[in-house]
Order: sequence, then structure tokens, then C-alpha cells
Amino acid sequence: MRKRAEPGHREHDSFGAAPLDRECRLKNLRIPGSKGTKGHYPQDSDCDSKGMKRFSRRYGLWSRFRMFLIALVGLYIAIPFLVKICPAIQAQLVFLNLVRFPYFIDLKRPQDQGLNHTCNFYLQPEEDASIGVWHTLPAVLWKEAQGKDQAWYEEVMSTNYPVVLYLHGNAGTRGGDHRVQLYKVLSSMGYHVISFDYRGWGDSVGSPSETGMTYDALHVFDWIKARSGDNPVYIWGHSLGTGVATNLVRRLCERETPPDSLILESPFTNIREEAKSHPFSVIYRYFPGFDWFFLDPITASGIKFANDENVKYISCPLLILHAEDDPVIPFHLGRKLYNIAAPARSFRDFKVQFVPFHKDLGYRHKYIYRSPELRQILRDFFGSTEQQ
Repeated sequence: MRKRAEPGHREHDSFGAAPLDRECRLKNLRIPGSKGTKGHYPQDSDCDSKGMKRFSRRYGLWSRFRMFLIALVGLYIAIPFLVKICPAIQAQLVFLNLVRFPYFIDLKRPQDQGLNHTCNFYLQPEEDASIGVWHTLPAVLWKEAQGKDQAWYEEVMSTNYPVVLYLHGNAGTRGGDHRVQLYKVLSSMGYHVISFDYRGWGDSVGSPSETGMTYDALHVFDWIKARSGDNPVYIWGHSLGTGVATNLVRRLCERETPPDSLILESPFTNIREEAKSHPFSVIYRYFPGFDWFFLDPITASGIKFANDENVKYISCPLLILHAEDDPVIPFHLGRKLYNIAAPARSFRDFKVQFVPFHKDLGYRHKYIYRSPELRQILRDFFGSTEQQ
């Protein structure tokens, strides 16, 4: 006969046996003498926890990246609608008058920029507008200018030196470095240089607009003519300032008081073509409805700067300067403007000249002043125009 198992033996067997999981691993088994055990195999615990951590990190990174992509796409789609709903945004992108780099210069002290033969003063073209102006003398008058006041500077304008009215582009102020460097070049050539900030730029007071900018330029031109006697007055526009310059000169020609010459540095045809060609527009250039979203709001804001139309009504010598490697206003726009101006009937009795600067020179959008040939180019051009 088989003996019946004794109860004590069953209790002993039950006490020593550990439950098995689905993978036949022993649970709650403590190994005698082991340290740091937690009721299961340590190796399994470490692998599981490390794997979970890696998975959690990867999932967290992917989740954050996905949210970033969604936000980026949302912003990309939202911007055109914001610009369309609020055309003032596009106007600000055209003017960039709130970008006042360099930020820490005192426009009342042009001598801090190396212009110690320059006088700072203010004019008031309209009741609610005030514009800051710099008058830089010809370099040969540097010693005489020390300690002189504004009245003396104005009196000297009637002496035998030409005057250049400089109209700067968007962003920055009349104290921008590349602008100051050009003043120095022109001053060294024996020219008075009058530069100013349009209303809303620098320390000038008022709200920017194409009409306001043009009126400011007209006011300064008339101020110059009232003090310069019979000396030649040349108008120099750069970048967005070329739009102001052609607006101004067209108006002067219509009232039969044209300047002696017009110089356009890095010009465009009109603001719509420039906006479409600008490097910032590349991410939206092929966006459905680009013209409707981005270009029409510019027109709705009253901004045209139609150089291509203005040159058809200008009757004075014209010089166009443009660098082939200009990344802001493409070279082909300057060439196109010249091709429109050259055959225009208004220029039939005046010299129209286009001077390109090879891309290897690296003058880009605002460094043509560095050209060692610039002085001779200007002397030749102004000399021939004075003979006309």
C-alpha cells in the first residue's frame, strides 16, 4: 500500500515552492546571500526599466518635435491671412522704420561717428512732423567748421561747392555705418552732403508713409535750394530711397525745378516686383494666392514707389549704380529700370548711364562706396552733365 502523504510534508513543499509567471520565471524568490533584491531577478528589472526609459525619452522627443512641426505649419499658414487682414503689417515690413540699428548712437552727435564737420538740426515739414537732418561739409572746410553753429553751416552752402541730398533706404537711421562711409567719400570729393531721417525713422517724429517720405524730401530740397545759390544740387537715392528719389524728382520736373542730376544706387522697378524678388519672400513665393495675400496689401497701404513709371517723366541726367551680387534688390531689376529709362522721351536730351559692379568685388547691397573707381565715375558723370 502507498502511504498517504503526511500533512507536514505538504506544508513544507508548499512553503518552498514559488509561483511561476507566464514565462515560467520564479516570482518572489529571494536568493540567500544576495543584496539589493526586490523579490525578482535584478537583471530583468534593470533591463525593463532601462528599456522603458529609452522608449519614454524617444516618445517624448518625437512628441515635442511633432508639436513643433504642427505649430510651424500653423504659423506658416496663418501669416498670409494676418497680412491680408492687417495691411499695416506689410507696410511695416516695407519700411522697417522701427529697426534703428545701430541702437546706441546719439544722432545729435554726428561727431561720434567720425563726422566732426557735420551739424545736426531739425526741420518741420508739417505741423505734426519733425525730421532730423545732418549737414556734412566738404572735407576741405573741416578746420573752419570747428565750433561753428548752424547759421554758419547754412551760410557756407552758398560757396562754390555742389550739394548732394542723400535719401536712405529702409531700416536704420542717417547714422548707419554704410551711410556714414558714403558721406565721407562724397565729402572728400568736395560736396556738401545733406542727409535726414524720414518721419518715423531715427529721432524724426511722425508716421511713415510713401506720401510723407516724399514730402519730407521735397521740404529738404527746397530748404537746400534756398541756401545753395547757383551751386549744383544732386539727388542720391539708395534702395527704398530710390523710390523716394524718383517720386521727388518727377514732382520737381513737373514744376520745372529739376535737380542737376539723379543718382540711383541699387534701385528696383516698383515695390511689387521688389517684394516678389526679395529673399524674404522665397518661402511664400509659390504659396497659392501670393499676390493677393502679400502684394495687394502693399498697394492697399498706398505704397507703390513706381520707379519704372516715374522715370518716364524725369528730365535730368540719370546715373544708376548696381552690384551684380546684390542679395536684397536683384541686379536684374536695376538693369530693367535702366532699359525703361534709356529710351524714354523725357531723357532724350540728358545722359542716362548704368554702371554695374562685378559680383567678385563683393559690394552686395550697400558697399558700393568701397569702390576705388567710384570717385572717378562720379567726376566723369557730373562733369559731362555740367557741360550739358
